[in-house]
Parts: sequence; structure tokens; C-alpha cells
Amino acid sequence: MAEPLVVLIAARDEEARIGQTVEALRAAFPEAEIVVGDDGSRDSTAAAARRAGARVVRLPRLGKGQALTLAERESPPGALLLCDADLEGDLSPLLAGADLSIAAFAERQSGGFGIAKRTARALVRTLSGFEAREPLSGQRALSPAAREACFPLAPGFGCEVRMTIDAVRAGLHVEERELPLRHRATGRDTSGFAHRGRQLLDAVLACGPTAINHRGLRLPLVGALVALGGGKAPAHVRAGVTAIALLGLADDLWSGPERGFRAHLAKGSTTGVAKAVGIPLVALATTRSLRKATVVALAANVLNQLDTRPGRALKAFLAGAALVRGPAKSYVPIAVLLAPYDLREMTMLGDAGANALGALLGFGSVSKLTARGQFFAIAALAGLTAVGEARSLGELIERTPVLSRLDRLGRP
Repeated sequence: MAEPLVVLIAARDEEARIGQTVEALRAAFPEAEIVVGDDGSRDSTAAAARRAGARVVRLPRLGKGQALTLAERESPPGALLLCDADLEGDLSPLLAGADLSIAAFAERQSGGFGIAKRTARALVRTLSGFEAREPLSGQRALSPAAREACFPLAPGFGCEVRMTIDAVRAGLHVEERELPLRHRATGRDTSGFAHRGRQLLDAVLACGPTAINHRGLRLPLVGALVALGGGKAPAHVRAGVTAIALLGLADDLWSGPERGFRAHLAKGSTTGVAKAVGIPLVALATTRSLRKATVVALAANVLNQLDTRPGRALKAFLAGAALVRGPAKSYVPIAVLLAPYDLREMTMLGDAGANALGALLGFGSVSKLTARGQFFAIAALAGLTAVGEARSLGELIERTPVLSRLDRLGRP
């Protein structure tokens, strides 16, 4: 490649190997800048990488795809060479020809039963038509065009699978090259199966809908899974929550840059306008009361306004569900299940999840409040909506010490 080269490595707790890997890469690519994204290592990985001559970007413990994404942002422009921290072998043949060149190991390394790899192959083939031999290989060379098309990467160990799909969909030339490489292979033990299980889950999530969060990370949208909860909730509430989740998902998938009621109304025909009309209609059909429907719709919007930082909307829902109970308590298990993934920036609720959970708090409220109480709730929720439109509810939380501490609880 004629362009400047950056060698990018994601490393976590690789103190014993990272120095040797960096030294070998410096010898092979003396003109390249070597950047190590330290993914929250608890050992001396960062110090060992610096001693070997790499530039280190220290990061919270998020995952491979997130570490590569954040480190890439700190890197100079040009072609990229991605490399695992424990690799042995020459990667220079990857630097000629294709926009995305993927290393296929000439000799099979020990591992599991191939379930994760077969699933990854099937995902790449189904979503792009490309027949991948090594869909999980982390040794990859990207031209500037491929870098533009593929970054930010999907999170975790799903980054390679989605990278191949994105490059093919962008019309770029993708190829695999067999190379005599070696790395530390996972065995058929507890840690090995756990690692491959994470690979499998991450690959599946990476191939679904994604969105960019406040940090610029590309995360899977899983909020529609809220509709799978509520086994003990009334049927009409479950139907309403499902419909609202679908309206939110449509906005997640096809919305433009507009934010807030005024922006959507000024634009005219947007998914945000469809949601602003559709959620009150669903709430009205579910509650058969204009007053109750107003509470539900406003609650759905307020919780969605809170969903601007990891875990914030889920914490608000869990606190609210403890107060209003009713049908909301039936959805607590699914919210608890999603919370650690949301807090660790592995997934996002998106509008689908936040609107649905907010509506649930509304359904719970109207089942407990008197008519006067419902009017007070409408006034309070309308006030919060106005504050969120004019400024930001998240900004208010971050400026209030107690709320700010609770808000940060559980994040990396």
C-alpha cells in the first residue's frame, strides 16, 4: 500500500506477549505507527507495549471491537493493519491487492467444535454473499476506503464478522490469503468454551441493527427484546408494549439526524413524526381513555429522553417499576437481563426499548392513580418533556451530585 500505514492492536492482559508482538511488527513495518488499544488491562500490558515502541491508548474495559474503534480514532489517517496481541508470523503479504485482506491460517490451530466459526460463515454468506474461510480472523489489512466503510466497528468479538459484511456491501474488494501464522489458541476447557460462546453471541448481535452511542461506539440495538417480557401482564398491555417497541424500532432503523419534537415537525414526514402520532394512538387503543393515554405517551417520551448514557433509562425504569408496580413489574426480569450489557456499552436500548419501558411506567401509573393524580402526572411529565426539549434531562442529572453518582454507578 502506498498510503501511510498504522498497525492497530487490541490487547487485554497481554503483558507476557505484547512486547514481543510489537517488536516483531516494528521490525517488519519500520515506517508504520503501531498503536495498542489497551482494553482495560489489569496487568502491565500498557507499560510493556510502550517499552517495545508502541503508542498506547488506555481505555476502559469494553471489548475488542470497542477498543479497536476508540484506538483507531486516535490514529493518523491511512491504511490499517489489524493484528492480535499474541500473533506470530509475517503479515506483509496482506498489504497488497484487496481493500480488505484477511489472513487465513495455513495450519489449523486447536480449538472447539467449530460452532462459532460455522455460524459466522453462515452470517457472512447470508448477509453479503461472501464465502469466508476464516470469518473470525483478527489479522486484516484495510485500505483507507475499507477503513472508512467499516469503522466504527461492531462491538466485542463480532467486529470481524460485521467488518467483512460491511466491506462487501460497500462494493469493496475482499479476499482471504493463506499465511503461515500462529497464535495462542483456546482449548476445549471451561475458559475456551466461554470465549467461543462470547464470540458466537457477539457475532450474532453484530449482524443485527446497530446504532452509534454518545462515545461514538457502534452497538447492537436490543431494545425490541423488551416486548418478549411481561408474561404475567394483561394481554392488552403486552400488545400495546409490542406495538410501541415496533414504532421505536422503526425510528431506530430509519430516522434521520432530527432530534426532538420541533425538529421532526419542521422536517415533516419522518419516523419521529410517525412515532409521535403512533404511540398516543396505541396508548389510546390500549387504555380507552384520553387522559390515561396522555400519561402513557408522555411517560414513553420522557424515558426515551433519558436514554442518552449507558444504563440511565434502565435505572429509571427499575426505580419507577418499584413504585408503580402493576404491569411494569412483569417486565423487570428482562430489564435486569439487559442492564449489564447496556451499562458496559455492549448493547443499546434505542427508542424501541426506552419508549416501551417508559410506556410501561405509564400503564402502571394509570392503574394506581386517581383522575386527579393522573392530571398531576400529565403536568409533571409535560414539564419534564419541555425541559428535555429546551435543554437536556441528562444535563440536569449530570449537574445534580446525588443523581450524577447514581447515574455513573455500574459503568466501566
